[in-house]
Amino acid sequence: MHPSPVEPAELRSGSGDGGGGGGGGRDGAGGDADGIPPQLDDRLARLLRTGPFDEALRTAVAVSGLSLDRIQDRLKRRGSRISVATLSSWQSGRYRPERPSSLLVLSELEEVLGVPPEALSALIGPPRPRGRRLATTTDNRGLAAFGATDVPSALRQVDTRWDESLTRLSTHCRLELDARRRERRMHSRLLLRAEVDGPDRWITGFQREDPGPPPKLKVEPPHRLGKVIENAATGLVVAEVMFDRPLRRGDIVIVEYTHENRTPRPYSTVMETTLHVPVREYVIEVRFDPGVLPESCHSFRTAEIDADARPQERLLKPDAIGSVLTVALSAGPCRLGIRWDWGESTTQP
Repeated sequence: MHPSPVEPAELRSGSGDGGGGGGGGRDGAGGDADGIPPQLDDRLARLLRTGPFDEALRTAVAVSGLSLDRIQDRLKRRGSRISVATLSSWQSGRYRPERPSSLLVLSELEEVLGVPPEALSALIGPPRPRGRRLATTTDNRGLAAFGATDVPSALRQVDTRWDESLTRLSTHCRLELDARRRERRMHSRLLLRAEVDGPDRWITGFQREDPGPPPKLKVEPPHRLGKVIENAATGLVVAEVMFDRPLRRGDIVIVEYTHENRTPRPYSTVMETTLHVPVREYVIEVRFDPGVLPESCHSFRTAEIDADARPQERLLKPDAIGSVLTVALSAGPCRLGIRWDWGESTTQP
């Protein structure tokens, strides 16, 4: 299971990036099989196909001949707001645009820089700060299978204006498996604080790791489900979780919802998230069927977000109800997760 880039942890689950519009436009003349205009610099054309995102963005900025100040101004004239510092952090690779509002800014930025639609957003890859990456050992592509291509269009259909105004104080994500080692559901519990008057909703998203219908979303009272955008072909769902009332500045709210698979997913062996910015508390829990426990289970955490970084591991023992958990407290950028081994059997029982 793979929550979408609009989840917090960030942890996506933040980034402190956010913003609005500007000027500029795309040159739609010509184009090759990938939709890349032939007049673009050869190096930029290659980077827009292969990435990485930060290098492609830096090159696109250089080719455009615009300074970051001018880009910020053009985006502002389009109705979006973003700081020069954030633009700089994007092109340096320090942070990536993953919050809902940031993905919308990125769409405007592509127009300002004159690159094809979604050329940069498709390079972002799996969500880091706001998402949990739940993959099997045979397929860890997650959202990289579609990048952020489907997400911006879905986010345009929901109200994302309050995303930057809600501070994530705590996140608890629990993956539940059945007696056949298959994923049944993902439960999320968030503690949010309003930094301004007015927030009335939270945006959540989820993306399956392979094609198929998205899971059903259930919201716990007193909140309710608002607008829901689904793509049955890609397994994407983006939804509004409506609060019972608009929040005032300083209000704290608990939001709980569950993504339940319409049919149980093939069994997993890891649950992981990447935290790109400091978080107060992030809890990952895996709940096994008490009668079908793994042979071994370990938590892991790296000191940095590099996929090749050597993790620190700790042996975990399931409790009486079959649960294990790991927690990051006041943690900086890192990878955090739980992995388990079913023993000799490598297929579903």
